[in-house]
This record gives sequence, C-alpha cells and structure tokens, in this order.
Amino acid sequence: MKILAKPIDMVSWTDKAGKINPVRFRISNPDESETVVKIDKIFTMEKEKLAGNEMLCFRCQSIINDQQKLLELKYELRTCKWILWKM
Repeated sequence: MKILAKPIDMVSWTDKAGKINPVRFRISNPDESETVVKIDKIFTMEKEKLAGNEMLCFRCQSIINDQQKLLELKYELRTCKWILWKM
C-alpha cells in the first residue's frame, strides 16, 4: 500500500454507542474529476496518535476499477476530518 494522505469527503453513520461506520467516500483526481468509492468491508478500527493528534484508523476493502483494494482511512477526532491514508 502506498501512503497518499489525501483529504476526502465521507458518508458515514454512527450508532447509539457513538461508533463511526464509514460507508463511501469521494476523492478528487488529478484531472479535477471525482471518484466515489464504496467501502465493502471494514477489517479493523483502532485508535492511534499521529503527531499528537488522536485518530481513528480504519482498515477497509473496496473495489476500484474492478480490482479489490485494501485501504486505510483515518478520522481525526479533534477536527472531524477524514483522510485517505493508504491505498
């Protein structure tokens, strides 16, 4: 997996206990188009600190261009921002 660290638009839902569940995200391409990626499966969700910022790290699986890909998404708790970390 390659580190990308790109900001993304995310659609997610939260259960009564406050657990975040990502559903799909939109990423901007270099040619100024946008791609929507549906998250098929979430393998793990861990809490971590990156440069002093607490983050939730999601390891997921998606199908992009008819290929199964592993992704790592991060949610920064302090700023409520989503990042496509690895793909």
